[in-house]
Amino acid sequence: MNSRLTRSWFMLPYTLWMVFFVIAPILLVIYYSFLDINGQFSLANYQKFFTPVYLKMTFSSFWYAFLITFFSLLVAYPTAYLLTKTKHSQLWLLLIIVPSWINLLLKAYAFLGILGTYGVSNQLLEAIGIGRQQVLFTDFSFIFVSVYIFIPFMILPIFNSLNELNPTLIDAANDLGASKWTTFTRVIFPLTIEGVKSGIQIVFIPALSLFMLTRLIAGNRVITLGTAIEQHFLVTQDWGMGATIAVFLILIMFAIMAITGNRKRGV
Repeated sequence: MNSRLTRSWFMLPYTLWMVFFVIAPILLVIYYSFLDINGQFSLANYQKFFTPVYLKMTFSSFWYAFLITFFSLLVAYPTAYLLTKTKHSQLWLLLIIVPSWINLLLKAYAFLGILGTYGVSNQLLEAIGIGRQQVLFTDFSFIFVSVYIFIPFMILPIFNSLNELNPTLIDAANDLGASKWTTFTRVIFPLTIEGVKSGIQIVFIPALSLFMLTRLIAGNRVITLGTAIEQHFLVTQDWGMGATIAVFLILIMFAIMAITGNRKRGV
């Protein structure tokens, strides 16, 4: 009885945190989604969301989030694999993670200088004879900077999965005559798929709601659901429509978590 009471007391801070900082904000967003711009109860916001403008915006958000996740995975997996083979893997991993501690706004402004007209990127293009190009405020710059920001979060779970992989399984595959590609596709990758799924969750979900980089790096040429939410809350003051987009974004995020979530197999 005492142990149950003690456990309940220990659970109290967590329960209060979940109620006030997770459940209550979500309920508040749902409540505002049923209010029109005049504060009256209405379903107009949900009808408006299914118009071509917002459906196109949703598709655009998915497309850019997919590209960011794909390129992050493309770079992160071999990087994580090479890290497991290095002598001081933990030190190299720390050096990769450290930039993620820097404020996102500071990194965005740093790239404004690097990718700008007189930045390092254009100086390099001039040096090799291509000449100055409009690198900033393009889809390329937006995806490049986003991948740079998210890539440590993709590397970490993959590295952990690879690090926990039993090396005797790889030795067994080699002894049976499997090529390096076959070993990777039939042994290494399937056994580290949970790390890949975790990385996809960590990258894809935040990438869906990016808004700061769309303004600073893409110059508002990239419009996502996150940008629309910011616009409705801070510019048009249509909190109801902004909350409605947020509701659908939350539902999409839960769906992605359900699809990529870890499923324990029965023994």
